[in-house]
Amino acid sequence: MISAGEFRNGVTFEMDGQVMQVIQFQHVKPGKGAAFVRTKMKNVITGAVTETSFNPTAKFENAYVDRRDMQYSYNDGDLYYFMDMETFEMLPVGKDSLGDDFRFAKEEMMCKILSYKGNVFSVEPPLFVVLEVTETDPGFKGNTATNTLKPAVVETGAEVKVPLFIEQGDRIKIDTRTGEYLERAKD
Repeated sequence: MISAGEFRNGVTFEMDGQVMQVIQFQHVKPGKGAAFVRTKMKNVITGAVTETSFNPTAKFENAYVDRRDMQYSYNDGDLYYFMDMETFEMLPVGKDSLGDDFRFAKEEMMCKILSYKGNVFSVEPPLFVVLEVTETDPGFKGNTATNTLKPAVVETGAEVKVPLFIEQGDRIKIDTRTGEYLERAKD
């Protein structure tokens, strides 16, 4: 059990059957009245963010979110299979548990599988990936002074905005959280 007075950033707890994670907290002691804890928290399953005030003595059940590194193996329709590299066990994950950032994951990439009580609710690909550009308009030499971007399709099928000098066959580094081009990859 954890009390609201013990909240810290990143703490996960169970409230009304939901798993919540503390994003921000503030202990408030007004001049009159009782102290309280103002909390900004995120539902780890749905991603919804709410703000609530708690009595510092309010008790909640601890929630332990399991984060395991697993290798993305392949997909079969709406099921994506991940392999535990220690036990070589395959874990099927439904397409609805994958975030938008998963479009940059390719086979044999290590991903974090997040589960609560054995139920997978999220898959996190690496923060940065290097992928090959498979389709884009031809580049123009010397056109690096402007911040003009053009669309490019990478090997996973995702579309990214890249500078004009990037050509088909180039390897680029992408931030999976934002889907933005970072730099040309150094091989």
